[in-house]
Formats: sequence, structure tokens, C-alpha cells
Amino acid sequence: MSPKAAKQTVEFGDFQTPLPLAKSVCSLLLRAGFEPSSIIEPTCGQGAFLAAALEAFPDATVRGYEYNPAYAEAAHRTVSQFSQATVQKGDFFRLDWDAELSKLPEPLLVLGNPPWVTNAAVGSLGGSNLPEKSNLDGLRGIDALTGRANFDISEWMLRENLRWLRGRRGAIAALCKTSVARKVLIHAWSASLPIKSATLYRLDAQREFGVSVDACLLFVCLAPGAQTHEGAVYDTLNAPRPSSSFGMRDGRLVSDLETYGRLHSFCSDGLTGWRSGVKHDCSRVFELSVKNGALVNGLGEVVSLETDVVFPLVKSSDVASHRPPRKYLLVPHRSMDESPHQLRSRAPRAWRYLTAHEGALEARASSVYKKRPKFSIFGIGPYSFAPWKVAISGLYKSLRFTKIGPIDGRPILLDDTCYFFPCDSEEECLCLYELISSPLALKFWSSLIFWDSKRPITAKLLNLLDLASLAKKTGAWTPTTRRIAERQMTAYSTGSHQPMLFRESFSQYGLTEKVFNPLANEKNKK
Repeated sequence: MSPKAAKQTVEFGDFQTPLPLAKSVCSLLLRAGFEPSSIIEPTCGQGAFLAAALEAFPDATVRGYEYNPAYAEAAHRTVSQFSQATVQKGDFFRLDWDAELSKLPEPLLVLGNPPWVTNAAVGSLGGSNLPEKSNLDGLRGIDALTGRANFDISEWMLRENLRWLRGRRGAIAALCKTSVARKVLIHAWSASLPIKSATLYRLDAQREFGVSVDACLLFVCLAPGAQTHEGAVYDTLNAPRPSSSFGMRDGRLVSDLETYGRLHSFCSDGLTGWRSGVKHDCSRVFELSVKNGALVNGLGEVVSLETDVVFPLVKSSDVASHRPPRKYLLVPHRSMDESPHQLRSRAPRAWRYLTAHEGALEARASSVYKKRPKFSIFGIGPYSFAPWKVAISGLYKSLRFTKIGPIDGRPILLDDTCYFFPCDSEEECLCLYELISSPLALKFWSSLIFWDSKRPITAKLLNLLDLASLAKKTGAWTPTTRRIAERQMTAYSTGSHQPMLFRESFSQYGLTEKVFNPLANEKNKK
């Protein structure tokens, strides 16, 4: 593929639908009993879906629109023999769709394969094939800055399709990423749109489009006065029955409605015991290894630092494999209230080292660093230095936890692809591990997890399990589990939680100022 063609593929999400797949989708719609009077494809490409729709629904009025003039011409040739079909060049983001739809009889089918590309990918290429800039879900500042405001163009388009059909009888049948389909349905259900039914049919995107992504056909029917908050998942377009059902419950998306219905009493909002690890975005400077008896950074430089700013570090692969630390982390500050500038006097060698690499640290892409003191990291606080932790990898798609204890009296830290719960003692760690490894805990979390998500396990998900409720239900309510449950509660302000008995401080986590020497530790391991 030429560079120009590759750029177009990314900017426009240009994955043309194979005609056999388009025909299979239209056959499915026929079997489902949906008979549209009008069919509209807002991004019709070269016209595969238009041809399939005309074959399946010969009496329907068919309208295709396409931004690319060469594709629009190809689609026009595809349908030119059909008097009920037209194709015109049009920009999805500029057309007056309400005016276009007002001319068409109902029920209306919005059909097609909207672009599989994010706004960030288009922007990185200098592309202009974008909707007007907006914060799609009104995200708070930190979420927008750290990437949650990046969205798939197809999600924006499908939301627009839903808006078109509000107050009309019709349906949407679109090929898209499975994660996009779920986000669109969350939006529809949360906004109380008149959804009559919602179904996802899984696709083999590698076979159909040559891309490794979880994809599906999203089929949503709308009708005035309808209201459902559930959906069914079929493993293929031809599967005779659904493999699972999902939907909205208690204001959140649930992957297994039956299991969640039995265990929803364990669910609670506002808990904060589970944390993510340290975020620094410059491993070649902050992460160190021991080679030939010396600390070495990712640039291959031998580094001399004060030992009290260096901590053993485990990463996702270490947590998933239950491996001991293979790296060490330079920690320039121990809380978000502390500035790295205190290193000038407390650890001058560390300060000189960071200053020497200031260019690399200033080049960190994330916006979260822009208003922080230079050399800052994130995800650091008293909880990071708890001597014991129960941890899980956020990158490996399984609910496998591991126990992590100190080395030579010093806590092990985790990177930001891991999640952990801080524990004050080995007893607490063992108690928590047994509690969350119980069948009830794993079933509860599984009822909420969509394993095809990019990162299905998050701190937010883990914090939905109320450890106090689980401990009481399983007969494990002891002074130890009570202390753990108190640590999971939010600080008292308003709401149902009592004031926390536990207060976060370095001394309460057992962090001492004992000098830790990673070089000596490496010798001891040998």
C-alpha cells in the first residue's frame, strides 16, 4: 500500500465492506423480520452495502452518501440500474440530515460501515475528516487530559444516527468495534432513547478486514414509546441463539445480567481502596536495572543515586507471572503534595541526574505533567509505600491476584499498568487475598467485565466490590477484614459511609527510613 493510500485508510477508517459480508448482514435483517421502507447509508464507500440492500429489499427506497468522489462514482455505477436508488457526494459532518430524512418513508434503516478510526489518529495526520471539536461526554479535566476524551469517529456518527431516529420508526445496522457498540448503547440507554431492541453479532475482523480488533454488527431497533435497557450477544451472524445478555443496571453496564442480579448487593460506589501504580512516562530515565554491580538506566548510563529515592519496582508482566522485581524506580517525591524540588537538599545526586535528563522529561507527551513541578510523577502517595499489597495486572485479561511484600523492609512499588490494594501487614495481605479470590468475588467482578475491552480491569471496576459486604456474607467479618474495609471507604463528607478509622500516613503504612541498597540486595539474591 502506498503512503498516500495508507494515510487515507487511517484518516477515513477506509475498510471497504466485502460484498459477501454485506449480503450476510442484509440476510440477517430479513430473518429478524425487519422490513424497511427506506434505507440510507451515510458513508457508502464503493457501494457493497447498497447492492446487498437492493437485493434483499427490492421495494425499499435506497440513498447512499459518500465523501470520496471516486468512491461516490463507483457506488453510483453499482446502483445505476435501480430507479429507487441514488448516490450523491456528501460530507457526513456537513449535511443537513434531518432535511434528508424528512423526505423518506418509515420505517427507516440506517445501514453501513462507519469509519474505524479515532479523532486522535485523524488529528495526528493533519486530517480534517472530523466532527466539530467537543468533549463527547462532558469529561472532567483529568479524564480528558489522560485520553478518555479520545473517541472513535464511528461512535460520534452512530450517536448521530440514533438522534436522527428519535421520534421515528427505524433501525441501525452498522459494522463497528465491539467497544464502540457498547459505548453507543450506554449513551442510548442512559439518555432514555426509545430503544426497542439491541443486538450484537460478533465478526471475525481479521478474516473480513485484515485487522486484529474485536468487531461486531450492531443492530438497534427504535420505536416511539419503546424502552429497553438490555441487549443480546450472538457469537456469529448465523448463530441460532444468543450466547449472553448484557445491559444497564444501577446506572452501569453489566456483562452478565443473571449473575449481577444475584450478587448486586456487593456493589458500592465511591470506594477508593484499589489504586493504580506509578505513572512516569519516561522509563529510560526513571527505571533502573542492576548490571555488573551498578545501577544502569534505560540509556545504558551508569547511575549514582541516594538509596532512599530508589525503590524496587514490579511491572504488569512481573505481577502476572508472580516474579520478583527486576527493576528499580527513582521516586522524586512521595506524595502529590510534595515537590521534586526538595531533592536539591535531600538527594542532590538524584537532583543532578534528573536535571541532566530534563529534556527527555520535558518531552513527556501527557498533558498531566504540564502544570506540575518539573520531574513530577503521578499515582504516588502514602498508599504506594504500604509494606504489603495485593495486586493484579491491568494488561493481562484474567482475574489473577498476587501478594507482594517488602524487600529488606522497603516496599515494592508497581507501575501504572497494575492495580493494588495497600495492606499494613502480612496478615492483612493474606486475609484480603483469600477474600477477593473467593468464588463470590470473582463471579461478581466477572459479571461486570467485558474481556474484549482494551483494558478490562481497572481500579474503578475493582472498587465496585464492597469488601465489607463480601466479608459479612462469607462469614469472614473479623477485626482484620474490618480494618481492610475501612481502608476502602472514602473519607467522610456526605453519604452513607462512617468516618474512616484509618488515616493515611507514611508511619501507619510502616514505611521506615531504613537505608535500602539495591546493589547490596542484588548481591544477597545471588
